[in-house]
Amino acid sequence: MPEIELSAGTITYEDSGGTGPVVVLLHGLVHDATVWRKVVADLRRDHRCIAPTLPYGAHRTPMRPGVPLSPDSVNELIAEFLDRLDLHDVTLVESDCGRAQTVAARHPERLARLVLISCEAFDNYPPGAPGKMISFVCKVPGGIALTARILGLKPLRRLPIGFGALTKRPVPDEIIDNWLRPLLTDKAIRADFKRYNAGLRKTELLEAAEGLRKFDRPALVVWATEDRMMPREHGRRLAELLPEGRLLEIEDSCTLIAEDRPDALTEALRAFVAEPSGGGS
Repeated sequence: MPEIELSAGTITYEDSGGTGPVVVLLHGLVHDATVWRKVVADLRRDHRCIAPTLPYGAHRTPMRPGVPLSPDSVNELIAEFLDRLDLHDVTLVESDCGRAQTVAARHPERLARLVLISCEAFDNYPPGAPGKMISFVCKVPGGIALTARILGLKPLRRLPIGFGALTKRPVPDEIIDNWLRPLLTDKAIRADFKRYNAGLRKTELLEAAEGLRKFDRPALVVWATEDRMMPREHGRRLAELLPEGRLLEIEDSCTLIAEDRPDALTEALRAFVAEPSGGGS
């Protein structure tokens, strides 16, 4: 797996290669690039798919301890990642976390399109019961390690405050094992996770929403009709505020549509990227 040294530390990423349209896929907390594995398996046939593993707790290499680590700094890290790989006309896709919203609002220069998939937005930040639980355990001594151990128990993986809130169907155990292993085994990764969550600003995504009103490129909002964490009305609101936004709702799925309905999501992404773009300023 390739890696790149950025200002905050080393980031690994999946890159399917090829000369097709560039699609950059961003994941959520305690996931890594493998959350996109089913989508990339099909989309890579005619697209260059790039999926970084961000410092959200499932990353393997700790960030530099002296460098700020927060949602705001990760926004800049993503922009730096796009710059360092010299990516142009990017379709930026996010699921679960809301970093693509701020990147699109602050750093639209390398983006051709934006896709927001069942993600935290507006005042739902941190999102739902699982998001609020993460914020709480990060403030309790030993809370992160204890929570990772609990979620690591296979009989408890479908709890509604854990992975059970994110999907209708169980994520394969080997995938969850890989997501949790860094938090379970590496004190420095737990420190990164705590720093990131301590730096959350509740107004960030409200500010991003205002910035998105000026994002004048094609935008697709994809929402799961059975999402337990992200209010369905937020999908409609995001699509309405984006100048070229539109909404697609996908049934029979919770937050992680890439896990529950990868076929429908891949079809939607391929059709969206193939549409002619009027360009932006």
